[in-house]
Amino acid sequence: MVLNNLQKELQKVIEGEVVSDEVSLKKYSRDASLFEVTPQIIVFPKNRKDVQSVINFVNNNRHQYKNLSITGRAAGTDMTGGPINEGIILDFTKYFKKESVNLSRMTAIVEPGVFYRDFELDTLPKQVSMPVYPASKSLAALGGMIMNNCGGEKSLRFGQMRNFVNEIKMVLANGNEYVFRKLSMSELEKKMEQTDFEGEIYKRMFELVSKNYDLIKNSKPKVAKNSSGYALWDIYNKEEGTFDLSQLFVGSQGTLGIMSEAEVRLVETNENERLVVMFFDSWSDLPSVVNDILPFRPDSMETFDDTTLKLGLRFMPEIAKKVGKNLFSFIIDFIPEFFIGIRMMGLPKLIVLIEIAEKTSEEADKKVADISRMLHSKNIIYRVAKDKADAEKYWIMRRESFSLLREKVKDKKTAPFIEDFCIDEKKMPEFLPKLISILKEHKIVVNIAGHAGSGNLHIIPLMDLSKKEERDKILVVSDKVYSLIVEYGGSITAEHNDGIIRTPYVEQMFGKEMYNIFETVKDIFDPNNMFNPGKKVGGSKEYMDSHIIKG
Repeated sequence: MVLNNLQKELQKVIEGEVVSDEVSLKKYSRDASLFEVTPQIIVFPKNRKDVQSVINFVNNNRHQYKNLSITGRAAGTDMTGGPINEGIILDFTKYFKKESVNLSRMTAIVEPGVFYRDFELDTLPKQVSMPVYPASKSLAALGGMIMNNCGGEKSLRFGQMRNFVNEIKMVLANGNEYVFRKLSMSELEKKMEQTDFEGEIYKRMFELVSKNYDLIKNSKPKVAKNSSGYALWDIYNKEEGTFDLSQLFVGSQGTLGIMSEAEVRLVETNENERLVVMFFDSWSDLPSVVNDILPFRPDSMETFDDTTLKLGLRFMPEIAKKVGKNLFSFIIDFIPEFFIGIRMMGLPKLIVLIEIAEKTSEEADKKVADISRMLHSKNIIYRVAKDKADAEKYWIMRRESFSLLREKVKDKKTAPFIEDFCIDEKKMPEFLPKLISILKEHKIVVNIAGHAGSGNLHIIPLMDLSKKEERDKILVVSDKVYSLIVEYGGSITAEHNDGIIRTPYVEQMFGKEMYNIFETVKDIFDPNNMFNPGKKVGGSKEYMDSHIIKG
């Protein structure tokens, strides 16, 4: 009865749709994580006024609907439980799909429901792109990519999403929409002179960041990529004299407000692409080779293990179809790898993809030749993909590994709970065996892929979650693995974010003092804990454990 009343009351104040049928609730209780959390209701806002109306409704009806929250959702491909919650889910993929490209400014305006695959169809023919995207780029949408501070295969050269967000529009807790961008100190002073909610936010945030400036700067994880916590270290730049709250929202996982629009930076695409593929029989040689390749400034350096390779070979018909070839010709394409296997006396333990992309064919060929000479001098087994189709078979294996595991391995399920750490590449030879030892101790089989050049590996456990003894391993192994990551000065999440799965470990990573500052940030923007509660701060291991899918 309460749900029906909530649906009726919400429908009165918005133009979009409100649904609470059993099928929809089931669908929106899941993302790509190992959790299930059933919402009360799903809203498809038609415009920004609808978003404002939903926020105002929650503010005005908290006495009637206890602990009613709002969680924004785009494509729902998150692996941390980020877009699932027990309150209202705002799905932006039905109406918030506007985008516009401005070539003269090399920018694009995007709404949160824009799918990246559609965005690429608009940008690539214009020889421009926004080169920061996840492996699930055929499924992901811009809202989730921005709110999670995604990285992806080209982050080695281009960094993470926060490097590409110029400004962002957010609907905040008072129901009003505000624009956030980089401000000069004189512009900041004018903002702080305002006597409204926006002025109060700028005053409190500047006081918080400036008062704790050294602590915040020293707390920035010393790794190539990080999406854990709030990126307070990227807001205030004393040397430049700038203050940029847009950087706070990128990666905030919708916990401080609801994104309605963003302006993102574009770059010219380099059409001349080459792929060098390296084959290793152990992880030990990888760090030194990576350090030798980095000066060549590759676009990406991706890796996957023999488990992924075996999976690709096992499901070759599906991969051939994705590449657009018949099975026989696709098998023929693997003849070079067959001879490499003979040379290595078996399947390689590790495959590394080095992607080169330059403006001219001559530049690309020269870079490949230089890399080839270096690899030859080190006796590294490698080959250069002969064309785009030859290269694509590797990319399909790398990008589709997670979905293949989810869809094709019937006796076990993917259980992404330690899948996104980032470690200084030099520490990897010492760190990785210790991590693998923890997994072996608990009899957990894993698939390993990731970003070799940045020390960011995605380790996906395969588990039978219908068994309680298997589910019970998740907390135990999480405690051990995240303690190890913190011991080695790493980040518990490079690009997938905190969500339900890692929020309980944020304090361990940053320390009590910094975690208290994160809580203060949440309170400044969201004093009633309305936006996506339990993410970034306020999560617990008990909540995490109680919402793991059983089967």
